[in-house]
Amino acid sequence: MNPGIAQLQPYPFEKLAALKAGCEPPRALEPIALYIGEPRHSTPSLITEALIAHLHGLALYPSTRGLPALRHAIADWLTRRFALPVGSLDPERQILPVNGTREALFAIAQAVVDPSRAPLVLMPNPFYQIYEGAALLAGAQPHFLPCLPENGFFPDFAAVDAATWDRCQMLYLCSPANPSGAVLDLDSLSRLIELAQAHDFVIASDECYSELYLDESAPPPGLLQAAAAMGNTQFTGCICFHSLSKRSNAPGLRSGFVAGDARLIEQFYAYRTYHGCAMPLPTQHASRAAWSDEAHVRANRALYREKFAAVIEVLAPVLPVAAPAAGFYLWPRTPIPDTDFVRRLFAEQNVTLLPGSFLSRPHHGQDPGANHVRIALVPPLDECVEAAWRIRRFVEGLLVGCEADGGCAALIHPTTAAAP
Repeated sequence: MNPGIAQLQPYPFEKLAALKAGCEPPRALEPIALYIGEPRHSTPSLITEALIAHLHGLALYPSTRGLPALRHAIADWLTRRFALPVGSLDPERQILPVNGTREALFAIAQAVVDPSRAPLVLMPNPFYQIYEGAALLAGAQPHFLPCLPENGFFPDFAAVDAATWDRCQMLYLCSPANPSGAVLDLDSLSRLIELAQAHDFVIASDECYSELYLDESAPPPGLLQAAAAMGNTQFTGCICFHSLSKRSNAPGLRSGFVAGDARLIEQFYAYRTYHGCAMPLPTQHASRAAWSDEAHVRANRALYREKFAAVIEVLAPVLPVAAPAAGFYLWPRTPIPDTDFVRRLFAEQNVTLLPGSFLSRPHHGQDPGANHVRIALVPPLDECVEAAWRIRRFVEGLLVGCEADGGCAALIHPTTAAAP
């Protein structure tokens, strides 16, 4: 067996199920799930109609490179969205459709990493667990970079020493970040590209939350955008990952793409011809329709803005919450250990959140996910607001127990506002 398999940790949702085992929530309260990043808004009809219209394509084998029309639609979208020089992206050599970014983020490590050179794969901490598993099964050592509030919930890249960068073969980025929603600016992305060129590593930029931002006038920048701004119009050492799951509320479509450095794309293509993961033709046609339309994406962002405003209004008196720059998560600190908070909230209010420590790893004596929870505002507005009031009532109950010794004074505050 691949020895890396023995090093894989249970997935966060497996840990969550074990944490909740034995709890009996109040039967009078309907369950509300805010733990998983599964969009619950309606999938746009233009996607489902294109899918249905091309079901006859199930009779044909799809190619690994995908339909030229889909790759051209993706290139056009990337060029518009990230202000790339016209013609800088070659749809034939620099774009590949993939069956969702999850499988592609895993597979890229298998294609890029050389296990004979004691490689490191650097990644943020907390992180999407696929990064860690991909590194281990590629024969690399994951190297965790803590994302702390004092650094804007991104790693302190300047604190990474040259020896670590020299061993690094790939850096996973996630901007907008899961779970904090923080966004790296163009200058930071440019400095990372310079580091990648100096130390010869690949940047794999997970940008699947890039289209869920709160300020319509400030879309998050992307890795290819930063490369082009530096004059690196070949996108050397850079590869980005985008998905329709969050952008277009189509997680079941399993559709995304990778784009960037033509040399990396060619390696990745060679790997994928053996991997056997070509995107079905009906999915390709539906994806082309999605990447060609922005109206549904703007409407999607408006729904999340409404939910953030309503939920934060309810929670702000009792938890340190603020709207993130992007994404659909809140990432507050908890007044008691995160696992205790989640288990007790479920037992008392039938609301399920995800402990932050299930998304992170202790490293050098610190666990940057500990004493946080991830709150995914994916259900409809009324369900999110109901969940917020239940969380508030739960925290207010904790406050009563904390007041005796002042143990929670720095994290939660009493309130006299009544629930509706």
